Amino acid sequence: MKRLDDFRLKLGKDELVPIMIGGMGVDISTAELALVAARLGGIGHISDAMVHDVSDRRFDTSYIKEKTRQYKYNINNSDKSEVKFDLAHLAEATRLHVGKTMEAKQGNGMIFVNCMEKLTMNAPKETLKVRLEAALDAGIDGITMSAGLHLGSFALIADHPRFREAKLGIIVSSLRALQLFLRKNAKLNRLPDYVIVEGPLAGGHLGFGMDWAEYDLQTIITEIHHWLKEEKLDIPLIAAGGIFTGSDAVSFLENGAAGVQVATRFTVTKECGLPDKVKQEYFKASEDDIQVNQISPTGYPMRMLKNTPAIGDGIRPGCESYGYLLDGNGNCAYITSYNREVAAHPDAKKISVMDKTCLCTHMRNFNCWTCGHLTYKLKDTTNKLEDGSYQILSAEHVFKDYQFSTNNQIALPEKE
Repeated sequence: MKRLDDFRLKLGKDELVPIMIGGMGVDISTAELALVAARLGGIGHISDAMVHDVSDRRFDTSYIKEKTRQYKYNINNSDKSEVKFDLAHLAEATRLHVGKTMEAKQGNGMIFVNCMEKLTMNAPKETLKVRLEAALDAGIDGITMSAGLHLGSFALIADHPRFREAKLGIIVSSLRALQLFLRKNAKLNRLPDYVIVEGPLAGGHLGFGMDWAEYDLQTIITEIHHWLKEEKLDIPLIAAGGIFTGSDAVSFLENGAAGVQVATRFTVTKECGLPDKVKQEYFKASEDDIQVNQISPTGYPMRMLKNTPAIGDGIRPGCESYGYLLDGNGNCAYITSYNREVAAHPDAKKISVMDKTCLCTHMRNFNCWTCGHLTYKLKDTTNKLEDGSYQILSAEHVFKDYQFSTNNQIALPEKE
């Protein structure tokens, strides 16, 4: 029986172990996690979600404090249109996060940055351009464009000297989305270097409606693979969402994919940015503890644990400090819901907002426990300790288990 290590992902002249670790924000996919993947010959992602806060934590900068101080006067104002990001600070924070990570890279693998189009930041085009260019300036190996169609993203960096050198990829969940992207960017004569096909079992935001269960990842990959062959387009496909074992991965590589992107099993590793107590919640979860809901202000359905503290919390919008999901007019779906509940309960000391969540603040505080569909299987990947908790894994152990396992087996770590 074949192992994942029997295959290689070819990106141009580079040949890699066909394992990508997904770019989970906010700093859940840490630099340390990405560096392990690169050292072992695969691809690790960091995320530029809320990069100012990530920089403050990693490098003791004060971007959030300065922005909060600047807009303190507006905290009780429901109109957030004045709350803008300093583009120079955004570039500095991105270059710090990406640059320091690249300086530490060892091995033959690569490090990519995950860049979400839905982080609109009250100036969608301007802020996205700065994020993309700053990552390229800092020497990132590649950029994965996610959470949106990114129809204009390539054009934003077409004049950058590394536009044709760095690996550029997109995430899609359908053939139609890929076709729209390629049609929009045909004039640039620049194909994506890879396409991540994310299925309905993935964690976090989904590229499907609430009918997600009616779709199947392999079916989507087969459709895209056949279309690319008909069009004579050589673009590697990366399967993502619900790939829990090395054997799962091999099955996709034997049926049209060139690599896999995995994330769920790395959420409970030492290198993952989640607090240890949250990792234990992931281990303990049963299948019934996982839901897909519509509380994200992005408009996308989102998969998470039912007991996530973000659900139903009526925290005051933190746009003066964060505001990453403000649209070009300074609006956010959570602000609308929050103001509705404040108006309905004017005397309440604490309100509850059930239909949306302040994603920025809750992600920053690790209180939005997004997860993959197969999170309930994590308890089977490790040892249960005498105190009832589960042993935290190393990223290298999980990576190598994907790489070398056969027969759908999962290697348990040496018991502590």
